[in-house]
Amino acid sequence: MGTAILIIFGLLMFVVFLYSLSLLHLLINFRRSRKHKDTSQKWHFSHPAQFPFVTIQLPLYNEKPVVERLLRNIAEIDYPHHKLEVQVLDDSTDDSAELTAQIITELRAEGFPIQHLTRKNRMGFKAGALKAGLDAAKGEFIAIFDSDFLPKPDWLKKTVPYFKNERLGVVQTRWGHLNADYSLLTKLQAFLLDYHFILEQTGRNFGKHFINFNGTAGIWRKTCILDAGNWQGDTLTEDLDLSYRAQLKGWKFKYLKEVVTPAELPITIEAARSQQFRWNKGAAENFQKNYRKVLKEKNTTFGTRIHSFFHLLNSSFFFVVLLMGIISIPVLFLLNDPSYSGILTGMTVFILSPVIFFITYYAAYRELHKDQQLSFFRFTGLFFTFFSIAMGLSLHNSIAILEGHFGKKSEFIRTPKFNLKENLHTKIKVPVKITFQLILEIMLMLLFGFGIFSAFRIGSYSLLPFHLMMFFGFSYVVLTSLNIEVGRPPIKTPRKNWEEKFQKMAKNADDELLLDDAFEDENFN
Repeated sequence: MGTAILIIFGLLMFVVFLYSLSLLHLLINFRRSRKHKDTSQKWHFSHPAQFPFVTIQLPLYNEKPVVERLLRNIAEIDYPHHKLEVQVLDDSTDDSAELTAQIITELRAEGFPIQHLTRKNRMGFKAGALKAGLDAAKGEFIAIFDSDFLPKPDWLKKTVPYFKNERLGVVQTRWGHLNADYSLLTKLQAFLLDYHFILEQTGRNFGKHFINFNGTAGIWRKTCILDAGNWQGDTLTEDLDLSYRAQLKGWKFKYLKEVVTPAELPITIEAARSQQFRWNKGAAENFQKNYRKVLKEKNTTFGTRIHSFFHLLNSSFFFVVLLMGIISIPVLFLLNDPSYSGILTGMTVFILSPVIFFITYYAAYRELHKDQQLSFFRFTGLFFTFFSIAMGLSLHNSIAILEGHFGKKSEFIRTPKFNLKENLHTKIKVPVKITFQLILEIMLMLLFGFGIFSAFRIGSYSLLPFHLMMFFGFSYVVLTSLNIEVGRPPIKTPRKNWEEKFQKMAKNADDELLLDDAFEDENFN
């Protein structure tokens, strides 16, 4: 029995090791990209008549706190109005539709080309709304922004020129963060997203592997959408699905790391859980739907097939980590048994996995924070905190992953938006729900607490760091789910003064780091 347990544990570690090697290859591509001069074809517009027609789509669903901020911001887009239309794709079922209609009427009176499109039902959810809008869209190119995104006025002028390449189907920009320092939760979400947008997207795009449109802050060629089969609502991540179908059709994607589109991060654990559930389940659904097509496509390289495998399955590693955590408890009691020394010695090579994770995450963090003092020590704290809480979410995400792989369908649930500017000084609370899943998370927290206690009792400390991270992660998830605040800094700045500073910086900042500096200046760290 002991041998079987160790073999299973070793196989799980081997899977994580292979995944870490794929990230190491992305790091190599990322570093090579920094020395590469971009020679992409680009249009150089000298007259308004030369601009192509663009449609901006804004999918909405019951997002009253942010709708005015979104529409006022979009109205500042610097692009010839006779070559622009904005579609507000409003599936709202609450009174936010009235506010949206009122603002749209005001903007239309000012000469801004915006229209309000509604549906009688949410068939296909976001994918259905985008598809319905596409049927009426006049634009040759379709830009998409979720309700919490605030593109800068020159966003179209920085992205549209790349479509001079007739095989280019998508230009995706990097997400920025308006509220990264709101709490520990938002800091960790920013940490993860920065890694994705700095290292993963850059590494895959430079290596000519498949990347994904991230659902927002990107622009499509309309013919690419239609050629790839249009938007489909049979997965929870319609953006990833269409991305793979388009690239399998031979369309090229362009990722612009330098163009930053700031947005608001979820500020409650329930909002973050909802978003993580949708992303992780959607990724599993897309693996089931699209990976066989990748394998059968003759024009995909071996490297693209490998990276697509890990790309579509990366969320499934939460399930691997959860299994490792549970199995590591009996493994703890086998570590001092000399009869298993050979197996344990062979498993030591997998210690390289966390080292590779550390190196790759630091490369992405360093890219954004290289000018900050003590950035390495801040990174180290964020790294271990992030992975601990990611482990704490492993049960929640594993449920999503298994549902995705086994084909259980569920409703597309939009991530709630709270409007940073309006709620920065307010504690956002949601009713506590004692669910069966929360009870299981409490039991796992106690299980890893037992593992920590046992390490000291039997004098075996090899798994102690792992068990400490699992215990901390599940403790954080449990406490925040019970509305017990963890990691929320005190807000000292008078509301009026900070809002004025925020508005000025959100309008003029060239990089979200300036927004981070604002938080630092006002004792947010």
